[in-house]
Amino acid sequence: MTASTLPTTGREWHLLSRPVGWPKPEDFALVEAEVPAPAGGQVLVRNKYLSVDPYMRGRMSAAKSYVAPFELGKVMQGGAVGEVVASEAEGIAVGDHVLHFFGWREYAVVDAKNAVKVDPEAAPLSAYLGVLGMTGLTAYAGLLRTASFKEGDSVFVSGAAGAVGSQVGQLAKLKGASRVIGSAGSDEKVELLLDEYGFDAAFNYKNGPVGEQLRAAAPDGVDVYFDNVGGDHLEAAIGSLNRDGRIAVCGMISVYNNTEPAPGPRNLARLIQTRGRIEGFLVGDHYDLQPQFVQEVGPWVRSGELKYRETVVEGIENNLEAFLGVLRGDNTGKMIVKL
Repeated sequence: MTASTLPTTGREWHLLSRPVGWPKPEDFALVEAEVPAPAGGQVLVRNKYLSVDPYMRGRMSAAKSYVAPFELGKVMQGGAVGEVVASEAEGIAVGDHVLHFFGWREYAVVDAKNAVKVDPEAAPLSAYLGVLGMTGLTAYAGLLRTASFKEGDSVFVSGAAGAVGSQVGQLAKLKGASRVIGSAGSDEKVELLLDEYGFDAAFNYKNGPVGEQLRAAAPDGVDVYFDNVGGDHLEAAIGSLNRDGRIAVCGMISVYNNTEPAPGPRNLARLIQTRGRIEGFLVGDHYDLQPQFVQEVGPWVRSGELKYRETVVEGIENNLEAFLGVLRGDNTGKMIVKL
């Protein structure tokens, strides 16, 4: 693009009011906003793919958390990858592709220090929002560092057909787990876990009590539980935890839209006899693993040994619906919005 053809406006999503319980369309607005020219040290990016993730629900609330809430009346944020259409920064040229955190919009002015160049020849651009991006690093850090996975462990993953969960199960298998068990919310997703992702056992949590189904799937118990769901899944995992078992808490999607505090697991005392450990983690604390992660996992992605799915929704106007779909569990693998 020449200076005369650079965009002057673009569409972006604003948060108008803080949702109570389930987010409603009237809490948001898609608005036409001015796109400024990049200043020194900045680039202008035409976003090609946007990420929508469960943690964004937390940022819509004013409650104190690990990251600042979205501001009312302002554009929201999220992972995005796009093409540089104007650059005032050394080291990033027009035509380069970059990963950044200014999603929920068509165009973004980004400080170069907050943009990471990515190679569209090495992997599809959308993969840098998922299997080779924050999603993949979440799975890698949570399993290997927080849960201290070791060869021979039996691993249970909830939300196992989701972007993070499906990668956790496959990483565990590639690294020598004795057994990998997943739970998901439909029979189709259960088939996917068994047939495509190579899980040893899987169940539909809607088909009966989670504790009973987990005991049937893991009669010898579990050494590691990777928690994406919370609630009855966490209680079931504690019930099946082996001696010195570890639980890594990544997310608790089952309680994100609750308006009242959810009751905790009723069997925490079992951690005493198992000497079990529960630890929460945030991927942002583990970015030091990124080079090691890409070096180890990149070849598995390219060879097809590590498989991934994406659910792609087209159009900035459908960004909100894609996000609500993640909360409903409509996605298989990473939910991506293609612009």
